[in-house]
Amino acid sequence: MRTWRVGTFSMGASLVFLGLFLFFSRFLGLNLIQVMTSWWPLLLVVLGIEILLYLVLSRQEKPLLKYDFLSIFFVGLIGTVGIAFAVLSSTGIMGKVEEVMAREERSFELPAFSNPIDDSIKRVVVRTVGYDMTIEATEEKEVSMFGTYRVQTTNKKKLLKSANDMVAATKKGDTLYLNVKTLPNEISPFDSNGTVAATILIPNHVLLEVIGNNSSLTLKPRSLENDWNIESVSSIVVDVAKSSNLKVGAVGVEEVSGKDGDWKMSVQENADDVENQVQKNAVYQAGEGKYHINIANAYHVSLNTNQ
Repeated sequence: MRTWRVGTFSMGASLVFLGLFLFFSRFLGLNLIQVMTSWWPLLLVVLGIEILLYLVLSRQEKPLLKYDFLSIFFVGLIGTVGIAFAVLSSTGIMGKVEEVMAREERSFELPAFSNPIDDSIKRVVVRTVGYDMTIEATEEKEVSMFGTYRVQTTNKKKLLKSANDMVAATKKGDTLYLNVKTLPNEISPFDSNGTVAATILIPNHVLLEVIGNNSSLTLKPRSLENDWNIESVSSIVVDVAKSSNLKVGAVGVEEVSGKDGDWKMSVQENADDVENQVQKNAVYQAGEGKYHINIANAYHVSLNTNQ
């Protein structure tokens, strides 16, 4: 005569239910996390029904429950895993893990930004935040910015909704202040900062001041008709046409590069530096050098000259 041990039927039923859930999840679009957080309560129901059936069907006057401890351990293990998934899901951790697993790196266009420049604005101050930037002079009477950014995202979702998410423009007196913002980033171990490659167009007739944040910067002055002052960048590339009327001066930089004979070099020693580090001053002039690009507190300055 066979002996019925409580837990044997529950283990078999749990395997059947789990197999069915996983099978139909392929057609219903469910993932493993959704299955494990939704089906595990059935284990308790099946185990309770098995105990009741044993008590009802047992012909003993005082039925004694006999357990299949190996099967119950297996059922309990699956149930514990399901409870753990449910707890993590309720705290939001599981949702964050799902989001990270579904992410992919994608590039998007920056929302277009433009700010008209009238005759009352004589100076533009740009403050960057560490992204690679290109600043170019233009004959248009507006400050504009465009480019791309690359982030990790889910469902091809754009991170920036409008230009205000990336740049803030404030006019004070005769000066327009342009502050570039960092990409939104949640403070958690699952998120990482994105990258930005942007171009800022500056009217060629206004005075420009750029305050960097140890970032890389490319300057394209083209037909410049005023001075540019650049400071606190790690590396800077200046594209200059030999036919322009421009003078580029770099003060206190560590590395200077360009075609032989372009730069006029001088060397200075920094007395405040413990290592007595040698820094360079470099000057390049095209034409009469009427308009100036002044560079300070930069590590590397590179000059590209063209016809």
